[in-house]
Parts: sequence; structure tokens; C-alpha cells
Amino acid sequence: MPRTAQLQAWLESQFSGATFSLTPASADASFRRYFRVSFADGSPSRIVMDAPPSHEDCAPWLHVEQLLRGAGVHVPEVFAADLAQGFLLLSDLGSTTYLSVLDGENAGALYGEAVDALVRIQQASRPGELPPYDAALLQRELGLFPEWYVGKHLGKSLSDKQQHVLDDVFAKLLANNLAQPSVYVHRDYHSRNLMVTIPNPGIIDFQDAVYGPITYDLVSLFRDAYIQWEEDQELDWVIRYWEKARKAGLPVHANFDDFYKDYEWMGAQRQLKVLGIFARLCHRDGKDGYLKDMPRVMSYLRRTCERYGDLRALARLLDELEPQGEVQVGYTF
Repeated sequence: MPRTAQLQAWLESQFSGATFSLTPASADASFRRYFRVSFADGSPSRIVMDAPPSHEDCAPWLHVEQLLRGAGVHVPEVFAADLAQGFLLLSDLGSTTYLSVLDGENAGALYGEAVDALVRIQQASRPGELPPYDAALLQRELGLFPEWYVGKHLGKSLSDKQQHVLDDVFAKLLANNLAQPSVYVHRDYHSRNLMVTIPNPGIIDFQDAVYGPITYDLVSLFRDAYIQWEEDQELDWVIRYWEKARKAGLPVHANFDDFYKDYEWMGAQRQLKVLGIFARLCHRDGKDGYLKDMPRVMSYLRRTCERYGDLRALARLLDELEPQGEVQVGYTF
């Protein structure tokens, strides 16, 4: 039976006798698809996740949903699940993402609510519930950069000297990342996965959550691949998080400068990963829509590498691979 017919039959079994229609709700960078189920009688719409079991496993999504719901944040409610077929029937958090509405007028309030939710998630963290964001996973993510961004996207091969530079910087980043306190990490906590809802925000796409560095989700939020802010504004928002985190008893540095370094170095790891993922989505999966966001991600990475002496070798390597004009780094440490 074709996948769409299989999904239709499953929904008919859930809504016996009801008249409904299916429209695409969203798609992500994986094999998952989402459809909105609308009812002729005006009943509240639902979202159905289609996650083919040969490619996707719904069990982690369900487990993380329970953890986040237990933390007191707004996630989709599960009305029905069929793991064998890969279908989940969920509440509808609407179609208004943070990305679609963020502007200079509302950003402070929207990000404030996102930070409040993040603090609640981190407060609820317990070891053993989620896979560890360990050295092997962090290193595997970093490896996407030379393989897919440098090798496939730029079409270049690293010399032995360049590979040594990359290995050395990767080791320094990993040492910093692994030394940070661990909490629940959404892993894609940004403007496309935060919905404007009541209560706000609605949080989606959390199935890859792990237990790892406390700054990861924060830098995902404020050094977003899809929207950028002036650094003085970003700094203000990060300070506001840090103050709330300290008040909530979270294990952040007592000195903000130390915390901000951790934030930036965690960001460098993520930005290297994201550049590799965006390149892979284009060159392997034929999804070129992410190419337009690469310069923004690279600008974050270059700024951080220029700022810290231990990372400047990577800045020089990036210049060798893709010569650029002078990078404005703002604050330096």
C-alpha cells in the first residue's frame, strides 16, 4: 500500500465516520513529514507525523515529549501513536513560527519567553534519561565540516598542514564543550522550531535531544542560522539568560566572561556542524534551500575564531579555503 494511502487508512480508523482533509503542514531535513488534519465539522485541527519506520524511529520523540511536558513547557500533545507504521497524531500548535514574526518590536518578549522555557527544561534535567552528548558524537558532528563543506561544497582537499590545524582546533573546542555542565539539550532550539502559541512558545522537532553542554541551546537560539541580530542586542539577551539561570540555581559560571566564552566556543562547534549539514543536504539530498543561510553561519564562526587566540588558526584556514574581506569581530578576548 502506498505510504499516503496507509496514512489515510490509519486516520480513518482514528476518526471513524468523520470527514476530514489532509494538507502539508511542514517538512524537516529528515524523512519525517507533517500533515494538518482539518475537519468538515469545524473540530480543532490535528497534526499527523509520518515517520517511515525504515528511516525514522518515533520512540525517542515520544520519550522527549514526556520529559519536556514534565518540565512544564508547551509541546504537542499525543492523541494516538502507531510505532509499527510510524504515525503519531498530535495537537496542532499552529503555523506561526518565531522566524515568521520576529522583528525589532517583539523580539525581546518572544525571546524572553523562549529563555524562560529553556531554563525550565534545564532545571528538569536528570542524567540517564537522554543519550549523552559525548566526545564521539561531538567529534562526529565536527567531521561533517571537512567531509561535506570543504570536500563536497568547496571541492577542496586539505593538506596535511591544514588537517593538523583543523584537528588541533577541534580538540580545543571539544575540551571546552565537554568541560561544561550537562543539561537536557534540545539540539535545534531556534526560530523555526519555536511556535507562537498560548502558552508561548510551542516547542517542536525535539526528537534528537541529548544530555550535554549547558550553552548549546542558548547559542542555537541567539546565533540562529536563519536570523541574525546585532551583537550588542545578542549580548543583552545572553546576559538576561545568565541572570535567570543563576537565579534558578543552574550550574553556569559565576563570571559572565567565562560563561560567554563557553557560549561562543559551543557555538563554533555547532556552526561547523551546521555548515557540514547544510552542504550534505544540498549535495547528497538535493535540498539546496539551505545554501542561502550558509554565509550567516560562516559569519558567526569567523567572528568567534578571530576573537580568541586559540581559534585564530582556524580563522586563517577559513581564509585559505575561502578568501574574505576583513571580519568585524567587535569584542575581543
